[in-house]
Amino acid sequence: MQASQTESSCLFGIFTVAGGFVFLYSRLVKNVPHKKSYILKTIPVYILTFTSFIIAIYNFYILGQPFNGFAVYCLTGFISLYLFSFPPLIFLVGLAITIGVMSPDIYSHFALSGLADSIFTAIIMFCLSLFKRRIEKKQILLLKKQTQKLEAKTFGNFTLLYENKVIKFSRTKSNELLAYLVYKNGSSVNTKELLSVLWGDQANSSRYGSSLRNLIVDIKHTLNSLEIFDFFITEYNNFRINPAAIKCDYYEFLKGGKNAITGFAGEFMSQYSWAEETAAFLEMKEIRNSDSDKTKK
Repeated sequence: MQASQTESSCLFGIFTVAGGFVFLYSRLVKNVPHKKSYILKTIPVYILTFTSFIIAIYNFYILGQPFNGFAVYCLTGFISLYLFSFPPLIFLVGLAITIGVMSPDIYSHFALSGLADSIFTAIIMFCLSLFKRRIEKKQILLLKKQTQKLEAKTFGNFTLLYENKVIKFSRTKSNELLAYLVYKNGSSVNTKELLSVLWGDQANSSRYGSSLRNLIVDIKHTLNSLEIFDFFITEYNNFRINPAAIKCDYYEFLKGGKNAITGFAGEFMSQYSWAEETAAFLEMKEIRNSDSDKTKK
């Protein structure tokens, strides 16, 4: 009994150490540069997945629970496939090592048919990972093509273009809502903030909530009719745009693009009062860049 409790405590300890490390690591890489964020922020996913594979082996050999071990192995594989994006070869390594270590006991407990089923399950998971990666690559390619067609011009009046044609919404404030989300550069904006921006500080959801919902429907309908996807993103009471899905002079300016800097003439989304402070900020940034260039010369 005591030995069983010790083994269970070790199992809990493995999860605790892995979970604690993942939590601390996630906090450290929270504000890393965008170019490095994908690689750095997926490391915790790999750690948790491979820790779960280790737990499967632990169940098999230490706790003496082969059925639980195989169940953990299958659940880990399929949940990881559903929730995360793994390079197929890395995923295959995890599958192969785990099933290879467990194979002798799978054979002794479940005979040859059980071993064949476990190998077949691993093959299915690997094939699914290949299929998912293929779909992801197609989506990335479509997104890149869309980025060349979808453009936001923010210097002067805000204008949203697709294939060099102005996107026209049926509601005037739909354009302003998207303008504000473009200005937020991918950050999520909650309902309360949007209501305040669009209708003033005194606006509340009980009075203007239906109006906001109508704008959301209008935006979705218009973008879908143009087959623009993965750009306008709605979550529970939060809204944002995907900056990677659009060309924007404002984003290029922030990155230090020379064409964007020279194209700025002191006006930023001029039709919206909430953009005035940003126009002043960009103007100061332009002056600093100009002074820096003169110093270098």
